Parts: sequence; structure tokens; C-alpha cells
Amino acid sequence: MDFELSVDQVALAELVRVIVAGRFPLERVRRAEGGRQVVDRDDWAALAEAGVFSLTLPEDTGGTGLGLADAAVVYEELGRGLVPGPLVASHLGARLAAAGATDVGGAADGSLIVGALLTPADGQPWLAEHLDSLDALVVRGPGDRLAVAGSKEVANLVSAAHPVERSLDPLTPLSVLAGAPAAEVIDDPAAVAEWDLWWRVLTGALCVGIAEATCHLAVGHASQRRQFGRAVGSFQAVKHLCADMLVRAEAARAAVLAAAVTVDQPGVGDAIRAAAGGALLAAEAAVANARACVQVFGGMGFTWEVPVHLYLERARFLSASLGPHDVLAGIVADRL
Repeated sequence: MDFELSVDQVALAELVRVIVAGRFPLERVRRAEGGRQVVDRDDWAALAEAGVFSLTLPEDTGGTGLGLADAAVVYEELGRGLVPGPLVASHLGARLAAAGATDVGGAADGSLIVGALLTPADGQPWLAEHLDSLDALVVRGPGDRLAVAGSKEVANLVSAAHPVERSLDPLTPLSVLAGAPAAEVIDDPAAVAEWDLWWRVLTGALCVGIAEATCHLAVGHASQRRQFGRAVGSFQAVKHLCADMLVRAEAARAAVLAAAVTVDQPGVGDAIRAAAGGALLAAEAAVANARACVQVFGGMGFTWEVPVHLYLERARFLSASLGPHDVLAGIVADRL
């Protein structure tokens, strides 16, 4: 199968890359580190204007009618740029709004920031990301439960929540909730199935962006950093690290694109298996590449002065948002 991007997809990726470079340069984004409101609404509106949240909606609902494969290309660039905020949740919220969910009606144009709340494992607290910035919240409950909490319910959550003092990712503020919010249940099994598939593919695409970005950072540093009169990239141990990073990133990219194409065209194969497998490979590639990048940067890699660790922290967050990896692996195994 040929996974070379089309001319239109290359242009789309370049457009998003320009927006990310202009709106989200890392030195600017890092000014919000540790804050409760990391998402800038003007930046969010710029993403919406570029179609980030509406590009897969039908044209008659204000979208551009593109497929999940095109969205994966866009989200790969957003992951590469460490763009903060509930990107996937807002994209899927826009799709729910197009299907009739009124509480997330402004997700597509960026006037509402929509987050997601995932059911925690037994004994674990409910954790909400970017709660202070949200206007609505989609709750992926146990079983086949999907529900939407509007602005009033979110405001009640904010007033009763306990902020986590130091989040692992300083660009993803967390809040501990007393429990699940009051929310309107979406009684549509197809919507629940779509949510799970698209969540895995788009989150996987963000992970692919991180895997590729950290590979690029590591190779660039290894080419320029000199020790004993030679570039450190000339040493075999560093070469092997960088080569492994490239292989992981490319394998994950192919798996996620394959999953996106399979969701767009179900006749190609098993979309559920493809989405779970792509997400699993991408999450593992993002975390492993970020760790290897820290290693290539040596003693500087884990310091605040060098931003490499931010990729590792974001990768771990995205990986956790996909749920237990043994569950994803089980889905793949059960559907072989």
C-alpha cells in the first residue's frame, strides 16, 4: 500500500506547519508553563479558521468534507509542534455537534473549547485536562456511554475541582474531580464507536508527530555537538539510537495512516483492529523516541533549559489518554 502523501495533503501539512510556527513557537508556548489556562483563545480561533476542527465535517455543515486520513496529516503536524489544548476532543466535539449535540455547537468555529473526560480505572480519581479553559466536556463513560456536559456543568466542575499542583506536562494542567459531571447521554451506539476509532487515530497522529520531531531533534544535535574533535553522531552508539528512532517513527506513521484509511474506507480491512494497532505503535514510538532524544542530548536533555523533556512529558500524557496498552493489544489480538 502506498502511503505517500498526495499533493493536496502535502499542501495541507505545510499550511498547518506555517500556522504552528507563527502561532505556537515553543519559546512563546512555554511562557504558560504551570498555568491553569494554557490555551489562548485567539490561537484557538486561528486553528479553527484554518479548519483544524471542521475539516472532516460535510460541506453543508460548514466543513471541508475531507477524510480521517487528511485529519491525521494535520494532527501529525500539531503533535510535532507541541500545540497545547484538547485538540482531538474539540475535533470530535465538532462532529458530535454536526450530528445534533447542541452543547458543543461552537466547537467547529473555535468559539467553544471542548475537552474530554475518560472513565478512570477502579480506585483512581477523575482527572480533567485544561478544565479552566473549557466551555464543554465530552464524557466517555464505561461501556458504550458517551455524554456531553455543557457550560453550566463545566462551571460547576471548575468551582468544586482541586487543581493538581504540578502536572507531569507543564503545558497540560490537570484537575481532580469529585466524580463524573452531570451530562446529557448521547443515545447513539454509532457515535460511541466513531468516537473510539477517531480518538485512537487522531491521538496516534499526535504521537507520530512527537516521534518524528524528537528524531529530527536528536539527529540535528548529534550532527552539531562535538566531542573529542568529532560530531557525536559519528559514534556508533549514537548512530544506533538515531536509526532506531527513525524506524519507530516511520512504522508508527504507516500504521496510523493505514488506520485512518481503513476508517475512511471500511472495505479495506478491520477498522477497529487498525485503529487500536496504530495507536499502540504510535504511543510507544512517541515515548521511546522522546526518551532516546533525551539520551542523545546527554546531560542537557532533562534540564528545563532544553525543551526535549517537554516532548517526553506530552508523549506520556497522550499515551495515557489512549487507555491501558494491554487493552489495545488485546483488541488487536482478538480480531486477528
